[in-house]
Amino acid sequence: MRARIPVLFLLALGALTGCAGTNLRGTGDLGVVIERASGSVQILDTSRRTSLAKVEGLGDLSHASVSYSRDARYAYVFGRDGGLSKIDLLTQRIDRRIIQGGNSIGGAISADGKLVAVANYQPGGVKVFDADTLALIADIPAIGADGARSKVVGLVDAPGQRFVFSLFEAGEIWVADMHEPKRPLLRKFAAAGKEPYDGMITSDGRHYAAGLFGEDGVALLDLWNLDTGVKRALVEFGRHGEKLPVYKMPHLEGWAATGGRIVLPAVGKHEVIIADQTSWKEIARVPVAGQAVFAVARPDGRQVWINFAFPDNDTVQVLDLPSQRIVQTLKPGKGVLHLEFSPRGEQVWLSLRDENRIEIYDPDTFARIGTLPAQSPSGIFFTVRAHRIGL
Repeated sequence: MRARIPVLFLLALGALTGCAGTNLRGTGDLGVVIERASGSVQILDTSRRTSLAKVEGLGDLSHASVSYSRDARYAYVFGRDGGLSKIDLLTQRIDRRIIQGGNSIGGAISADGKLVAVANYQPGGVKVFDADTLALIADIPAIGADGARSKVVGLVDAPGQRFVFSLFEAGEIWVADMHEPKRPLLRKFAAAGKEPYDGMITSDGRHYAAGLFGEDGVALLDLWNLDTGVKRALVEFGRHGEKLPVYKMPHLEGWAATGGRIVLPAVGKHEVIIADQTSWKEIARVPVAGQAVFAVARPDGRQVWINFAFPDNDTVQVLDLPSQRIVQTLKPGKGVLHLEFSPRGEQVWLSLRDENRIEIYDPDTFARIGTLPAQSPSGIFFTVRAHRIGL
Protein backbone atom coordinates (compact mmCIF):
# COMPACT_ATOMS: atom_id res chain seq x y z
CA MET A 1 0.00 0.00 0.00
CA ARG A 2 2.79 2.42 0.90
CA ALA A 3 4.48 1.86 -2.44
CA ARG A 4 1.28 2.66 -4.35
CA ILE A 5 0.50 5.97 -2.72
CA PRO A 6 3.16 7.98 -4.58
CA VAL A 7 2.01 6.43 -7.88
CA LEU A 8 -1.61 7.39 -7.29
CA PHE A 9 -0.49 10.87 -6.25
CA LEU A 10 1.52 11.29 -9.43
CA LEU A 11 -1.38 10.05 -11.56
CA ALA A 12 -3.74 12.51 -9.91
CA LEU A 13 -1.23 15.34 -10.30
CA GLY A 14 -0.77 14.45 -13.96
CA ALA A 15 -4.52 14.47 -14.53
CA LEU A 16 -4.85 17.88 -12.91
CA THR A 17 -1.94 19.23 -14.92
CA GLY A 18 -3.55 17.92 -18.08
CA CYS A 19 -6.87 19.56 -17.24
CA ALA A 20 -5.18 22.88 -16.52
CA GLY A 21 -3.55 22.77 -19.92
CA THR A 22 -6.82 22.09 -21.78
CA ASN A 23 -8.76 25.04 -23.12
CA LEU A 24 -12.13 24.02 -21.72
CA ARG A 25 -15.20 26.11 -22.31
CA GLY A 26 -19.01 25.82 -22.31
CA THR A 27 -21.36 26.47 -25.21
CA GLY A 28 -24.14 28.44 -23.50
CA ASP A 29 -22.99 31.72 -24.99
CA LEU A 30 -22.46 30.40 -28.53
CA GLY A 31 -24.57 30.28 -31.65
CA VAL A 32 -24.40 30.30 -35.42
CA VAL A 33 -25.40 32.63 -38.23
CA ILE A 34 -26.32 31.24 -41.64
CA GLU A 35 -24.36 32.64 -44.59
CA ARG A 36 -26.77 31.62 -47.31
CA ALA A 37 -24.84 32.75 -50.38
CA SER A 38 -21.67 30.85 -49.52
CA GLY A 39 -23.17 27.73 -47.92
CA SER A 40 -21.38 28.40 -44.65
CA VAL A 41 -22.05 29.32 -41.04
CA GLN A 42 -20.11 31.41 -38.58
CA ILE A 43 -19.86 30.30 -34.97
CA LEU A 44 -20.67 33.28 -32.75
CA ASP A 45 -19.71 34.15 -29.18
CA THR A 46 -22.21 36.45 -27.44
CA SER A 47 -19.97 37.04 -24.42
CA ARG A 48 -17.18 38.58 -26.49
CA ARG A 49 -19.48 39.67 -29.32
CA THR A 50 -17.26 38.06 -31.86
CA SER A 51 -17.05 35.34 -34.48
CA LEU A 52 -14.98 32.30 -33.52
CA ALA A 53 -14.87 30.41 -36.80
CA LYS A 54 -16.42 29.83 -40.21
CA VAL A 55 -17.59 26.35 -41.22
CA GLU A 56 -18.00 25.82 -44.98
CA GLY A 57 -19.30 23.13 -47.30
CA LEU A 58 -22.92 23.06 -46.12
CA GLY A 59 -24.67 23.25 -49.50
CA ASP A 60 -27.74 25.35 -50.28
CA LEU A 61 -28.63 27.27 -47.13
CA SER A 62 -31.46 29.40 -48.47
CA HIS A 63 -34.20 29.24 -45.84
CA ALA A 64 -31.95 27.09 -43.64
CA SER A 65 -32.74 26.51 -39.98
CA VAL A 66 -30.92 25.05 -36.98
CA SER A 67 -31.69 22.87 -33.96
CA TYR A 68 -29.27 22.06 -31.14
CA SER A 69 -28.31 18.89 -29.30
CA ARG A 70 -29.48 18.79 -25.68
CA ASP A 71 -25.90 19.45 -24.48
CA ALA A 72 -25.77 22.47 -26.81
CA ARG A 73 -22.52 21.27 -28.36
CA TYR A 74 -23.81 20.29 -31.79
CA ALA A 75 -25.80 22.38 -34.28
CA TYR A 76 -27.97 20.47 -36.75
CA VAL A 77 -28.26 22.57 -39.91
CA PHE A 78 -31.21 21.82 -42.20
CA GLY A 79 -30.34 22.93 -45.74
CA ARG A 80 -32.76 23.58 -48.57
CA ASP A 81 -31.03 21.01 -50.78
CA GLY A 82 -31.90 18.18 -48.41
CA GLY A 83 -28.59 18.39 -46.60
CA LEU A 84 -28.46 17.61 -42.88
CA SER A 85 -25.19 18.75 -41.30
CA LYS A 86 -24.07 18.19 -37.71
CA ILE A 87 -21.57 20.85 -36.64
CA ASP A 88 -19.38 20.59 -33.54
CA LEU A 89 -19.25 24.08 -32.01
CA LEU A 90 -16.18 23.21 -29.93
CA THR A 91 -13.95 21.68 -32.61
CA GLN A 92 -15.51 24.10 -35.12
CA ARG A 93 -15.87 21.42 -37.78
CA ILE A 94 -18.53 19.32 -39.52
CA ASP A 95 -19.00 16.19 -37.43
CA ARG A 96 -21.30 14.46 -39.95
CA ARG A 97 -23.23 15.41 -43.06
CA ILE A 98 -25.76 13.56 -45.24
CA ILE A 99 -28.10 14.37 -48.11
CA GLN A 100 -31.40 12.96 -46.91
CA GLY A 101 -33.89 14.40 -49.42
CA GLY A 102 -34.32 16.57 -52.47
CA ASN A 103 -35.75 19.72 -50.91
CA SER A 104 -36.21 20.18 -47.19
CA ILE A 105 -37.75 22.91 -45.08
CA GLY A 106 -36.53 22.67 -41.51
CA GLY A 107 -36.36 20.13 -38.75
CA ALA A 108 -36.58 19.43 -35.05
CA ILE A 109 -34.94 17.41 -32.29
CA SER A 110 -36.84 15.08 -29.97
CA ALA A 111 -37.42 15.80 -26.29
CA ASP A 112 -34.81 13.24 -25.24
CA GLY A 113 -32.30 14.58 -27.77
CA LYS A 114 -31.83 11.21 -29.46
CA LEU A 115 -33.76 11.81 -32.68
CA VAL A 116 -33.49 14.48 -35.37
CA ALA A 117 -36.43 14.87 -37.76
CA VAL A 118 -36.41 16.65 -41.12
CA ALA A 119 -39.43 17.98 -43.06
CA ASN A 120 -39.25 17.47 -46.80
CA TYR A 121 -40.90 19.13 -49.77
CA GLN A 122 -39.34 16.51 -52.06
CA PRO A 123 -40.17 13.69 -51.93
CA GLY A 124 -42.52 14.84 -49.18
CA GLY A 125 -42.71 13.39 -45.70
CA VAL A 126 -40.58 13.32 -42.57
CA LYS A 127 -37.35 11.39 -42.07
CA VAL A 128 -36.06 10.66 -38.59
CA PHE A 129 -32.37 10.13 -37.84
CA ASP A 130 -30.19 9.03 -34.94
CA ALA A 131 -28.85 12.27 -33.44
CA ASP A 132 -25.40 10.78 -32.87
CA THR A 133 -24.75 9.00 -36.15
CA LEU A 134 -27.36 10.52 -38.52
CA ALA A 135 -28.37 6.96 -39.44
CA LEU A 136 -31.94 6.72 -40.74
CA ILE A 137 -34.37 5.48 -38.08
CA ALA A 138 -37.79 6.06 -39.64
CA ASP A 139 -39.27 7.33 -42.89
CA ILE A 140 -42.79 8.76 -42.67
CA PRO A 141 -44.27 9.38 -46.15
CA ALA A 142 -46.78 12.24 -46.13
CA ILE A 143 -49.64 10.59 -48.01
CA GLY A 144 -52.88 12.28 -47.09
CA ALA A 145 -56.45 11.05 -47.14
CA ASP A 146 -56.56 11.91 -50.85
CA GLY A 147 -53.87 9.30 -51.54
CA ALA A 148 -51.36 11.85 -52.83
CA ARG A 149 -48.02 12.92 -51.39
CA SER A 150 -47.81 16.33 -49.74
CA LYS A 151 -45.10 18.74 -48.84
CA VAL A 152 -44.45 18.77 -45.11
CA VAL A 153 -44.20 22.11 -43.28
CA GLY A 154 -44.22 23.41 -39.73
CA LEU A 155 -42.35 20.47 -38.15
CA VAL A 156 -41.82 20.94 -34.39
CA ASP A 157 -40.96 18.80 -31.40
CA ALA A 158 -43.57 18.43 -28.68
CA PRO A 159 -43.63 17.09 -25.12
CA GLY A 160 -44.19 13.35 -24.84
CA GLN A 161 -41.47 12.44 -27.34
CA ARG A 162 -43.60 13.61 -30.26
CA PHE A 163 -43.18 15.46 -33.52
CA VAL A 164 -46.01 17.53 -35.00
CA PHE A 165 -46.22 18.71 -38.60
CA SER A 166 -48.61 19.81 -41.36
CA LEU A 167 -49.29 18.49 -44.87
CA PHE A 168 -49.61 21.41 -47.28
CA GLU A 169 -51.62 19.95 -50.18
CA ALA A 170 -53.67 17.52 -48.08
CA GLY A 171 -54.54 20.14 -45.46
CA GLU A 172 -53.81 17.79 -42.57
CA ILE A 173 -51.94 17.90 -39.24
CA TRP A 174 -50.14 14.78 -38.01
CA VAL A 175 -48.76 13.91 -34.58
CA ALA A 176 -46.00 11.27 -34.51
CA ASP A 177 -45.38 9.50 -31.19
CA MET A 178 -41.72 8.42 -31.27
CA HIS A 179 -41.50 6.29 -28.13
CA GLU A 180 -40.76 3.38 -30.47
CA PRO A 181 -38.59 5.24 -32.97
CA LYS A 182 -38.64 2.57 -35.69
CA ARG A 183 -42.43 2.30 -35.50
CA PRO A 184 -43.84 5.81 -35.11
CA LEU A 185 -47.43 5.91 -33.92
CA LEU A 186 -49.29 8.44 -36.08
CA ARG A 187 -52.40 10.40 -35.18
CA LYS A 188 -53.79 12.11 -38.29
CA PHE A 189 -56.15 15.07 -38.39
CA ALA A 190 -57.73 15.42 -41.84
CA ALA A 191 -59.49 18.58 -43.05
CA ALA A 192 -57.46 20.70 -40.64
CA GLY A 193 -57.48 23.70 -42.98
CA LYS A 194 -56.70 24.71 -46.54
CA GLU A 195 -53.00 24.77 -47.42
CA PRO A 196 -51.20 25.04 -44.06
CA TYR A 197 -47.92 26.80 -44.90
CA ASP A 198 -46.13 26.89 -41.53
CA GLY A 199 -46.59 25.87 -37.93
CA MET A 200 -45.58 26.78 -34.40
CA ILE A 201 -45.94 25.37 -30.91
CA THR A 202 -46.50 27.46 -27.81
CA SER A 203 -43.62 27.67 -25.35
CA ASP A 204 -45.47 25.44 -22.85
CA GLY A 205 -45.87 22.80 -25.55
CA ARG A 206 -49.65 22.70 -25.31
CA HIS A 207 -50.92 24.18 -28.57
CA TYR A 208 -49.82 23.65 -32.16
CA ALA A 209 -50.98 26.32 -34.61
CA ALA A 210 -50.74 26.06 -38.40
CA GLY A 211 -51.06 29.19 -40.53
CA LEU A 212 -53.35 28.71 -43.52
CA PHE A 213 -52.51 30.07 -46.96
CA GLY A 214 -55.80 29.03 -48.52
CA GLU A 215 -58.17 30.57 -45.96
CA ASP A 216 -58.27 32.93 -43.00
CA GLY A 217 -57.36 32.03 -39.44
CA VAL A 218 -55.12 29.29 -38.05
CA ALA A 219 -55.71 25.59 -37.43
CA LEU A 220 -55.26 24.99 -33.69
CA LEU A 221 -54.59 21.63 -32.05
CA ASP A 222 -54.60 21.12 -28.28
CA LEU A 223 -51.79 18.62 -27.67
CA TRP A 224 -53.03 18.01 -24.13
CA ASN A 225 -56.31 16.69 -25.49
CA LEU A 226 -56.04 15.39 -29.03
CA ASP A 227 -59.58 14.02 -28.93
CA THR A 228 -60.97 17.56 -29.22
CA GLY A 229 -59.50 17.71 -32.72
CA VAL A 230 -58.43 20.71 -34.76
CA LYS A 231 -60.28 23.98 -34.23
CA ARG A 232 -60.20 27.25 -36.10
CA ALA A 233 -58.80 30.26 -34.22
CA LEU A 234 -57.64 33.80 -34.84
CA VAL A 235 -59.99 34.29 -37.77
CA GLU A 236 -58.61 37.84 -37.95
CA PHE A 237 -55.33 36.36 -39.16
CA GLY A 238 -55.58 36.32 -42.95
CA ARG A 239 -56.38 38.31 -46.03
CA HIS A 240 -60.17 38.13 -45.76
CA GLY A 241 -60.48 37.89 -49.53
CA GLU A 242 -58.71 41.22 -50.04
CA LYS A 243 -56.26 41.39 -52.93
CA LEU A 244 -53.43 42.56 -50.75
CA PRO A 245 -49.92 42.43 -52.14
CA VAL A 246 -48.11 40.09 -49.76
CA TYR A 247 -44.35 40.47 -50.18
CA LYS A 248 -43.50 37.72 -47.70
CA MET A 249 -45.71 35.48 -45.61
CA PRO A 250 -44.95 36.00 -41.91
CA HIS A 251 -43.02 33.20 -40.21
CA LEU A 252 -45.02 31.53 -37.47
CA GLU A 253 -41.89 30.67 -35.52
CA GLY A 254 -41.48 34.41 -35.21
CA TRP A 255 -44.72 34.83 -33.30
CA ALA A 256 -43.88 36.40 -29.98
CA ALA A 257 -45.54 34.60 -27.07
CA THR A 258 -45.12 36.56 -23.87
CA GLY A 259 -47.03 37.01 -20.65
CA GLY A 260 -50.09 35.13 -21.86
CA ARG A 261 -50.23 37.13 -25.06
CA ILE A 262 -49.18 36.48 -28.61
CA VAL A 263 -47.96 39.13 -31.03
CA LEU A 264 -48.26 38.15 -34.68
CA PRO A 265 -47.90 39.95 -37.99
CA ALA A 266 -51.15 40.74 -39.87
CA VAL A 267 -50.94 39.20 -43.34
CA GLY A 268 -50.43 41.84 -46.02
CA LYS A 269 -51.09 44.76 -43.66
CA HIS A 270 -48.94 47.28 -41.83
CA GLU A 271 -50.11 46.02 -38.45
CA VAL A 272 -49.31 43.49 -35.76
CA ILE A 273 -52.08 41.69 -33.90
CA ILE A 274 -51.99 41.18 -30.14
CA ALA A 275 -54.00 38.12 -29.10
CA ASP A 276 -54.84 36.35 -25.85
CA GLN A 277 -53.01 33.03 -25.62
CA THR A 278 -55.80 31.40 -23.62
CA SER A 279 -58.80 32.33 -25.73
CA TRP A 280 -56.84 32.76 -28.99
CA LYS A 281 -58.85 35.91 -29.71
CA GLU A 282 -57.62 39.30 -30.87
CA ILE A 283 -57.09 41.99 -28.21
CA ALA A 284 -55.59 44.87 -30.20
CA ARG A 285 -53.88 45.93 -33.40
CA VAL A 286 -50.82 48.18 -33.52
CA PRO A 287 -49.83 50.10 -36.69
CA VAL A 288 -46.24 49.40 -37.77
CA ALA A 289 -43.84 50.54 -40.51
CA GLY A 290 -44.55 47.79 -43.06
CA GLN A 291 -45.50 44.14 -43.53
CA ALA A 292 -44.01 42.43 -40.50
CA VAL A 293 -42.09 39.16 -40.96
CA PHE A 294 -40.69 38.29 -37.50
CA ALA A 295 -42.02 39.55 -34.16
CA VAL A 296 -39.49 38.41 -31.55
CA ALA A 297 -40.00 38.87 -27.80
CA ARG A 298 -37.18 39.85 -25.47
CA PRO A 299 -36.79 37.03 -22.91
CA ASP A 300 -38.40 39.13 -20.16
CA GLY A 301 -41.45 39.71 -22.38
CA ARG A 302 -41.41 43.51 -22.06
CA GLN A 303 -40.48 44.28 -25.67
CA VAL A 304 -41.17 42.77 -29.06
CA TRP A 305 -38.75 43.59 -31.88
CA ILE A 306 -40.22 43.50 -35.40
CA ASN A 307 -38.64 43.39 -38.85
CA PHE A 308 -40.35 43.87 -42.21
CA ALA A 309 -40.64 42.62 -45.78
CA PHE A 310 -39.40 44.60 -48.80
CA PRO A 311 -39.50 47.58 -49.35
CA ASP A 312 -39.32 48.29 -45.59
CA ASN A 313 -36.67 45.67 -44.80
CA ASP A 314 -34.20 48.34 -43.68
CA THR A 315 -36.34 49.06 -40.61
CA VAL A 316 -36.77 47.49 -37.18
CA GLN A 317 -39.37 48.65 -34.69
CA VAL A 318 -39.72 47.98 -30.98
CA LEU A 319 -43.18 47.36 -29.48
CA ASP A 320 -43.65 48.00 -25.76
CA LEU A 321 -46.17 45.37 -24.61
CA PRO A 322 -47.63 47.10 -21.52
CA SER A 323 -48.47 50.31 -23.41
CA GLN A 324 -49.04 48.57 -26.77
CA ARG A 325 -47.06 51.35 -28.49
CA ILE A 326 -44.10 51.48 -30.83
CA VAL A 327 -41.37 53.07 -28.71
CA GLN A 328 -38.41 52.95 -31.11
CA THR A 329 -37.76 52.84 -34.85
CA LEU A 330 -34.29 51.84 -36.04
CA LYS A 331 -32.71 51.91 -39.50
CA PRO A 332 -29.88 49.35 -39.18
CA GLY A 333 -29.41 48.95 -42.95
CA LYS A 334 -30.75 47.09 -45.98
CA GLY A 335 -32.11 43.57 -45.83
CA VAL A 336 -32.75 42.90 -42.14
CA LEU A 337 -33.71 39.21 -42.29
CA HIS A 338 -33.66 37.92 -38.74
CA LEU A 339 -33.38 38.86 -35.05
CA GLU A 340 -32.16 36.83 -32.09
CA PHE A 341 -31.80 37.79 -28.42
CA SER A 342 -28.97 36.61 -26.20
CA PRO A 343 -30.20 34.19 -23.50
CA ARG A 344 -30.84 36.91 -20.87
CA GLY A 345 -31.93 39.51 -23.39
CA GLU A 346 -29.24 42.12 -22.81
CA GLN A 347 -28.27 41.99 -26.51
CA VAL A 348 -30.21 41.57 -29.73
CA TRP A 349 -28.39 40.49 -32.89
CA LEU A 350 -29.66 41.44 -36.36
CA SER A 351 -28.63 39.94 -39.71
CA LEU A 352 -28.35 42.46 -42.55
CA ARG A 353 -28.23 40.37 -45.72
CA ASP A 354 -27.71 43.23 -48.19
CA GLU A 355 -25.06 44.95 -46.06
CA ASN A 356 -23.02 41.75 -45.44
CA ARG A 357 -22.89 42.28 -41.70
CA ILE A 358 -24.42 41.50 -38.32
CA GLU A 359 -25.36 44.30 -35.95
CA ILE A 360 -25.70 44.03 -32.18
CA TYR A 361 -27.94 46.35 -30.17
CA ASP A 362 -28.55 47.07 -26.50
CA PRO A 363 -32.35 46.68 -26.05
CA ASP A 364 -32.36 49.09 -23.10
CA THR A 365 -30.68 52.04 -24.78
CA PHE A 366 -31.27 51.02 -28.43
CA ALA A 367 -27.59 51.82 -29.03
CA ARG A 368 -25.53 49.78 -31.48
CA ILE A 369 -22.87 47.98 -29.47
CA GLY A 370 -21.22 45.80 -32.09
CA THR A 371 -20.81 44.95 -35.77
CA LEU A 372 -19.43 41.80 -37.41
CA PRO A 373 -18.87 41.03 -41.09
CA ALA A 374 -20.85 38.14 -42.56
CA GLN A 375 -21.57 37.04 -46.12
CA SER A 376 -25.29 37.49 -46.91
CA PRO A 377 -26.32 36.56 -43.36
CA SER A 378 -29.83 35.24 -42.72
CA GLY A 379 -30.91 33.20 -39.68
CA ILE A 380 -29.18 33.66 -36.32
CA PHE A 381 -29.58 30.78 -33.85
CA PHE A 382 -28.15 30.82 -30.31
CA THR A 383 -27.66 27.67 -28.24
CA VAL A 384 -30.30 28.74 -25.71
CA ARG A 385 -32.69 27.12 -28.19
CA ALA A 386 -31.39 23.72 -27.06
CA HIS A 387 -33.62 23.91 -24.00
CA ARG A 388 -36.78 25.40 -25.45
CA ILE A 389 -39.75 23.43 -26.77
CA GLY A 390 -40.34 23.71 -30.50
CA LEU A 391 -36.92 25.09 -31.42
